[in-house]
Order: sequence, then C-alpha cells, then structure tokens
Amino acid sequence: MLAGLRTNTLGGAYSAFLEKHAFDPDERSPVMFVDDAELAYVMARYRQVHDLWHVLYGLPPSLLGEVALKWLEAAQTGLPMCALAAAGGGLRLKAAEQRAVTRHVLPWAAQHARSGVDLMSVYYEHEFARPLDELRRELGIVKPPRALFERR
Repeated sequence: MLAGLRTNTLGGAYSAFLEKHAFDPDERSPVMFVDDAELAYVMARYRQVHDLWHVLYGLPPSLLGEVALKWLEAAQTGLPMCALAAAGGGLRLKAAEQRAVTRHVLPWAAQHARSGVDLMSVYYEHEFARPLDELRRELGIVKPPRALFERR
C-alpha cells in the first residue's frame, strides 16, 4: 500500500525510509512493565511513530540522528527515558558532534517543545497520501540544519 504512494508523500517517504534501512515496524518488541492498558497503548504508539518522525524531520538513523530525535522525543513527550537515551547516546558522539548537539540540536528540540504541536496525537495513518512538505508546514516542523548530518 505505502510503496505505491509517491515519494513526496508521507507514506511514500516512510516506505522508502523503511526499505532503505531494512526496518520493519511490525518487528518492534511489545511494551513491557506497563500495567495500565492506556499507558501501554501510549508507549506502543510512541514506538510506532519513532520512524515516522525520522521521516518528518529528515533525520538519518545514525547515532547523531538518533540522539537528535531522542532529544526531540524528550521535549515532545516529557518521557525521562528519551532524555536518558539522548544523553547516553550523546556520550558516544565525537567531540565535534557533541558540540553540534549543544549548539544546534538542543535549541531545535526546545523550539519544537514550545510550539504547542503535539506530535503524538497526529493520526499519521490518515496523512500517508499527503505531500510531506504540506504536512510539515501544517505541523510547524522545522528540520534541523542539514550540515549536522553531512559526512565530516
């Protein structure tokens, strides 16, 4: 279904991202250690939208891209595990990348937290056929500086 969508749509770009990186969203492990059914659903949904956010923000699944996305997730969701993952992953970055996170990624993530857009409540499955740039504009998404992810 998604593979048939144009690459400039959310669904087409998401399909291309999954194929390029050999990811399968159905292979995510189930939520554990959450006894409340509603909270377990929220955690499952958080896992489901992770790769969609990679696509929305143009973030590669590299260590730096994951750290940037985890800071964004921490700002969006307030989940301590996101901040811990971002900080822990950040320790594995090269010194220049750590400086880039401090100078560019943290302010970028904070800007999105202040925007008031709740990315967890977007019904992405209804947006798959939408042009990606149009959806980004509607959600107020500003991609991080591309130079952060160019080979050094």
